[in-house]
Amino acid sequence: MKIFLDTADVSEIQKAYSTGLIDGVTTNPTLILRSGDTLYNVASRLLKECPNLISVSTEVVAETADEMIEQAKTYQPLGEAITIKVPCTIEGLKACKILSDQGVKVNVTLIFSVAQALLAAKAGATYVSPFIGRCNDNSFSGIELVRAIANAYSVQMCTTEILAASLRDVHHVSRCYTYGASTVTMPPSIFWKMYDHVLTREGLDQFQKDWESATLLG
Repeated sequence: MKIFLDTADVSEIQKAYSTGLIDGVTTNPTLILRSGDTLYNVASRLLKECPNLISVSTEVVAETADEMIEQAKTYQPLGEAITIKVPCTIEGLKACKILSDQGVKVNVTLIFSVAQALLAAKAGATYVSPFIGRCNDNSFSGIELVRAIANAYSVQMCTTEILAASLRDVHHVSRCYTYGASTVTMPPSIFWKMYDHVLTREGLDQFQKDWESATLLG
């Protein structure tokens, strides 16, 4: 079970990383734009300041496989944790096959069907990223997609990992792990909500009151 953060905000990543529970980071052009920095700078900082991360996804944006591979060369020298993120398109999977054959970790993103996930695995993807929230927005279950991909991978003995993305709440996180995702990526706000439960809060309040009462008795 691995937890990735879906953000390019380095300060937020550092805060969560300090818990010892964060394994990786995913980014996309929108998140990079919000950060006010470049993808290269964000990835470089993360690898230096969060050295135990096993994966930092750097998304390439181009029309052809050759262009994607050329962009990937910008990020590969930064470190072993670099994972090149490509779209599930014909050109994206061409790039995935070439990069994976070279030993480069690849995350195939924008997965919305089992067929796409199977093609990505065939191309050597390290991770496939089904988009849970976007599936739900379009009236089909993202959780069920995770389960279907997991079943197909199990039958075919695929080593590609399911990296569930586009998560909107803690419930999504729990269900994705239950139905076969080995990794989930989430906004920092959802990570912090995973700690919270009303009964935990109530229990702590009661323990505090009882402790204070016991102290007075002593």
